[in-house]
Amino acid sequence: MSPNATPTALPSRGTATISKQVLAWASWDWGSAAINAVMTTFVFTVYLTSSLFGDTDANSAVLGNALAIAGVVIALLAPVTGQRSDAGGRRRFWLGVNTVLVALATAACFFVLPDPRFLVLGATLIAVASIFSEFATVNYNAMLPQISTPATIGKVSGFGWGMGYLGGILALALVLFGFVQPIVDWPGASTDGSLNLRLVAVFSAVWFFGFGLPVLFAVPEVKRRQKMARVSFLESYRQLGRSVKALWRTEPHTVFFLIAAAVFRDGLAAVFTFGGVIAAGTFGFELSQVITFAIVGNVVAAAGAMIGGFLDDRVGPKAVIVGSLCGLLIAATGVFLSPGASGFWLFGLLLCLFVGPAQSSSRAFLARLATTGKEGELFGLYATTGRAVSFLAPALFSLSIALASPHVADGGAQRYGILGIMLVLLVGLGLLLPVHKPGAPAATGGTR
Repeated sequence: MSPNATPTALPSRGTATISKQVLAWASWDWGSAAINAVMTTFVFTVYLTSSLFGDTDANSAVLGNALAIAGVVIALLAPVTGQRSDAGGRRRFWLGVNTVLVALATAACFFVLPDPRFLVLGATLIAVASIFSEFATVNYNAMLPQISTPATIGKVSGFGWGMGYLGGILALALVLFGFVQPIVDWPGASTDGSLNLRLVAVFSAVWFFGFGLPVLFAVPEVKRRQKMARVSFLESYRQLGRSVKALWRTEPHTVFFLIAAAVFRDGLAAVFTFGGVIAAGTFGFELSQVITFAIVGNVVAAAGAMIGGFLDDRVGPKAVIVGSLCGLLIAATGVFLSPGASGFWLFGLLLCLFVGPAQSSSRAFLARLATTGKEGELFGLYATTGRAVSFLAPALFSLSIALASPHVADGGAQRYGILGIMLVLLVGLGLLLPVHKPGAPAATGGTR
C-alpha cells in the first residue's frame, strides 16, 4: 500500500469476532450457495443441458455462450458499478437490489419447461442471475472491512467462506432428498413436466433471498463521499481509468496482486469444476459417489477456510495463500499419481482442504489493501481481472488431455488434465511471490 494511502477505517470491536453483524454478513454467503451449488453447478444447468432440450452438445454450447456473454458484461461493468456504489454511499442499497434481481431471475427458471423451445430462456435466466450475483458479490465483499477489524479480518473472511460451503451442503442435501430422490412422496417431487427440477429453482430463490436479508438490516450504509457530483456512466469509466493509473503509480503491488489472484483463483475454481468430472471419468465414480464426495469435500473446504482465517490474522494472508497453493500442488500431484479411488479420496479431500484458505485469504488480502471509500471499486476490479483470465484453467485442462491422448490408452488421457490445472496454480504462485504483503514497505529490503 502506498504510504500516502488512507487505510480503511475499521471499528473497534474488542476481541469478539463473530458478532451479530458478522453472522448477518455471513448469512448472505450461506444463502448464495444455493445459486452457485444448486443452480449453476450440480442441478439446474445439468437439467438445461440434458436430452430433454434436444442434442446435449448443442445445449451445452448454448449455455456456454450465454455464460460467456455474462462474463463479458461482468468484466465491463463490475468495476464501475462498485465505483458508483462507493461514491453514492449506496453499497447496502445495491447489494439489496442485486440480491432481489438474482432471486427473481432464479425463480423465473420455474417457467423453463422441458422443451427445446425453452432452452434459450433457461440459459438467459441463468446468465442474468450470474451477472447480478457477481454485482452483488462486489458490494458484499466490499463490506468486509466494515464488519471486521485489522486483527480479525482474516477470521471473518474465513468464517463467511466456510458458511458458504456449509450452506451449499445443506441446500444440496435438501434438493437431493426433497426433489431429486425424495425420501417422502409429496406433490413437489413429481417428475411430470420436470416439476421437481423447476421447483428447485423456486427453492433456490427463496433460500438465497431469505438468508440474504439479514445483512441488509444489520450492516449500516456507507457514507456518501463529500462533494461528489453525479456523473454519467461514460464519465464513470473515465474516472475508473484515472483510478487505475493512480493505483499503478502509487500502489503497483495492488495491481500485481490483482493479476496474480486472477490466475490462481482460476486454478482454484477448476479444482471444483473438474473434480467431479475426473472422479467419474478417471476413477470410475458413480453419480451417487460423486455427490457424496462433493458433500464431504465441501465440509473439508469449509473447515479449511475457517482454519485458514485464524492463521491469516496471525501470519498474514500472503503466507496462507502461498502455503495453500503449495499444498494444492502437492495434493494434485497425489491425485495425478493415484492408481485408484482410495487415492482420489485421500488427495482429493486434501485439495479441498487447501482451496478454502486460498479463496478466503485472497479476499482478506484485498480488503486489507482497500482504502476508505474505494472498496467497491477495488473489488470490482477483482471481479474483472478474474473474469479476464477465466479461460486459462479450462483451456489448459483440455489441451493437456489432447496432448496426452495419442500417447496413452483409451480413457487414460483425462488424468493428464490435472497437469493443466497444476500449471495454472504454479503460475499464480510464481506471480504472487514478489508481491508485498499488506502493510509491507515498498522500499527495497522491506518485509515480503
